[in-house]
Amino acid sequence: MIAPRSLAAAIGLTLLAAAPAQTQNDERFMPKGGKTLLLELVGDDLAELRRIATAKGSEAEWGELLGPRLAALGEKERRTLVAYLAVNAPVPAAALAAVRSPADAANVLPRDGRDLAWNECQFCHSLFTSHLTQDRDVRAWLNMFQSPFHREMKMTVREREEFARYSAINMPMKTEDVPPELRF
Repeated sequence: MIAPRSLAAAIGLTLLAAAPAQTQNDERFMPKGGKTLLLELVGDDLAELRRIATAKGSEAEWGELLGPRLAALGEKERRTLVAYLAVNAPVPAAALAAVRSPADAANVLPRDGRDLAWNECQFCHSLFTSHLTQDRDVRAWLNMFQSPFHREMKMTVREREEFARYSAINMPMKTEDVPPELRF
């Protein structure tokens, strides 16, 4: 018979050994979010980042403002970026004043839809069945937040709008595009 203390230690070591495999999963298989796309668009040009992030506009206005710069992006990426900016810009200039690198900017800019889905959905249920395979419009994604368990989520109105727009543009994903360990 195994002593309870030995059994607990064995279980603990098993869980600890399994932890690195789980932490290796990341959201890179998901379509890029607006923050990532914006940072890729401006590269190291922090003055351009500040100019864009402190402006305000609708999705159509952002499309016009960024015009030719969007040509390198696919249709969904263009829509994702302008939706992100329409929801999240302007970012307070004071927050951007301290930015000295793209890494700093990533910490200052609001979370995008991919960040929100990856960091919020998986606490309660499978990201695959609850998010990645759902085909909903913006209104249907926003309605999801009316259910009692979603109503209590610690997301701002702006974050919920960002999540809904990102999801309506980029979901559903094809099953084969999701890593097997995250499918169910």
